[in-house]
Amino acid sequence: MADGDRRRRRAFIGSFTAAGGPGVVTAAVDPHNGALTVLSTVNGVPDPSYLALSPEGDMLYAVSETTEGAVAAYRVAGDTPEPAGPPVPVDGSGPTHLSVHAGHVLTANYGSGSVSAVPLRPDGGLADTAPGVLQHHGCGPHTPRQQQPHAHQVQPDPSGRWAVSVDLGTDSVRVCTLKGGTLVPHREIALRSGFGPRHLAFHPTGRYAYVVGELTPALTVCRWEPADGTLKPLAELPVLAAAPAGDAYPSGIAVSPDGRFVWTATRGEDVLSVFSVEGDTLRLTGTVPCGGHWPRALTEAHGLLYVANERSGDVTWFRLDPDTGLPVRAGAVEVPAASCVVVETARGGSGTAKGPLPIR
Repeated sequence: MADGDRRRRRAFIGSFTAAGGPGVVTAAVDPHNGALTVLSTVNGVPDPSYLALSPEGDMLYAVSETTEGAVAAYRVAGDTPEPAGPPVPVDGSGPTHLSVHAGHVLTANYGSGSVSAVPLRPDGGLADTAPGVLQHHGCGPHTPRQQQPHAHQVQPDPSGRWAVSVDLGTDSVRVCTLKGGTLVPHREIALRSGFGPRHLAFHPTGRYAYVVGELTPALTVCRWEPADGTLKPLAELPVLAAAPAGDAYPSGIAVSPDGRFVWTATRGEDVLSVFSVEGDTLRLTGTVPCGGHWPRALTEAHGLLYVANERSGDVTWFRLDPDTGLPVRAGAVEVPAASCVVVETARGGSGTAKGPLPIR
């Protein structure tokens, strides 16, 4: 591989193979305008709906969002990911999200309402041992979506001390520690009944967290205290300027690296919303079309937003106005049943923010 290729960033795109998706797609990222060009596809596991890179950037992990539930690992030295062993069961159904934390891959298992910790080998592959499983308990008022727990996301906090899981079915966020290969609950934070929390994103200062709801087109602003693992809800804000005319199911959320802006995506309305960060609260400053239909996830990378539009089968990218944060559509690439996008910072880079940032 030439030196120029080694410096070239790549994007990895997940998709639903059951809906015609190609599996895991690798795309080149144009260094000048962020445009994506498909390089390869790998159909190694069914429905690799969510992906995550290792901190070193040399491994890619994918959930298999199936009834059985599994996670797969790939080496990404070249432009076609190479399997690093067979997929490993997560002992949970319908995993929708995963992250890397303390030598484990954590998965949020929507169908079974649990969170799994799959241990990693020293070389980054998945260990062939049983995962540790934390079963969530509880329900909510929304029938039928909240008749049982539905873990939708799990990720480490910016300090690396805690793991935070978001459960749509129980209207709550659980703060956990990893002990003996299993997540152990530290505390559970209740959000508004019927809110249906889906995803959480931290502010780069590590002082705030923003939780987007799926059952209500809104997000909740929370104060985060990493010293004692406390999440305190402060305010709930609508993600739309007016009441929706039809379906409106928020999905993804992203925060700018400088901490000035927050973006959300809403399916049905098919829009991206822009918020300005103003201390303890946010202010909705605008919405724009997402460039497709049913935006399942969005990712900020290098001053652009990438949006996986599941039902229109494409990934769109947007330039971001540096003063307002407003997305401006710049292009799209066809990816049937697209579900998520992960973008490299650089070969071998993790993209983790360094040091605290001021709240503006």
